[in-house]
Amino acid sequence: MTTHSNTPSGWYPDPHGAVETLRYWDGAQWTEHTHADGKGRPAPQVPQQAGPDERVRRQVQQQAGVAASGPGGGTLFSEPVLVVNQKAKLIELTNEYKVMDQQGNQLGSVIQVGQSALRKILRFVASIDQYLTHRLEIRDVHGQPVLLLTRPAKILKSRVVVTRPDGQPVGEIVQQNVFGKINFAINAEGRQIGAIKAENWRAWNFAIVDHADKEVARITKTWEGLAKTMFTTADNYVLQIHYQLPEPLLSLVVATALTVDTALKQDARGLG
Repeated sequence: MTTHSNTPSGWYPDPHGAVETLRYWDGAQWTEHTHADGKGRPAPQVPQQAGPDERVRRQVQQQAGVAASGPGGGTLFSEPVLVVNQKAKLIELTNEYKVMDQQGNQLGSVIQVGQSALRKILRFVASIDQYLTHRLEIRDVHGQPVLLLTRPAKILKSRVVVTRPDGQPVGEIVQQNVFGKINFAINAEGRQIGAIKAENWRAWNFAIVDHADKEVARITKTWEGLAKTMFTTADNYVLQIHYQLPEPLLSLVVATALTVDTALKQDARGLG
């Protein structure tokens, strides 16, 4: 298929050469949405989004102080603003997050995976779970994994390994210090390509910089309301990406919005 601006949106053979795979063309560009060719069966429809969510708009513009901007590409890796809201639970046994654009349209989710029943019981009765290995999947709007995050067991400092679903390494996010304002190094292919810098000792807001120490993105924790703060474990964040980033920095920046929470929220020092 030769793609032009007048080509209607729909499912077409993957131009990247994947065998028996269809990829969604949104009318302007190829998206990240793919599925196996159904051999004549109708392709799944891209979910239709509801109208703008005013609560999310307030979270982005009023609480995070991010000015409204034009629409992005409609995916986890093409939107300038990602809103990450943790599912509110009285007792948190599994980390779950909803990822939306600045209008409240769902782009994907993050789910903790690989937990046994024993691990959930242990998390309920003791705080030792914070030191054990955590695994999360970042999934697109269709529920397909796009990034895998693994935080190996830790004592003081966290390290998060980021890979593609096929196991291809993307990079690592490595905690640099224990006391004071927490910083993380963003590493790929054996070198540091960026950093995440907490702006206060409670590690609520972070500046993300590239290898030249230029800010490329920002994470802001937003207040979830008195009731949620007192009675649930939910945490909400806004990730603002200042401009289109190259890979693998883009994938690692997207991963940081979840990594920071996983690395610090249950830390015994009370950070986050």
